[in-house]
Amino acid sequence: MVNYNRPNQRLNQQQEMLLEIQKLQFAALDIALFLDTHPNDPVALYRHKMYTDQLKKVRDDYEMQFGPMTIFGHEFGDNWRYINSPWPWE
Repeated sequence: MVNYNRPNQRLNQQQEMLLEIQKLQFAALDIALFLDTHPNDPVALYRHKMYTDQLKKVRDDYEMQFGPMTIFGHEFGDNWRYINSPWPWE
């Protein structure tokens, strides 16, 4: 039996990872703005570290599977995969 959903599964996984990256970026930025006015808040400092650590892991996982997100991303392999991804406006 042929599974025609495999390309869709990969696309769904990619979209889910991008959404997770967006959520973590938002949370880290929001807490960073709070820390601008409350620099000694231990809970905010802990949460900022937690979200930025999670963000780094998810971004690394994403780039390993789907290629670099930016020209500054990690490249795995022996070719420049950044140009293979759709451009942001596509």
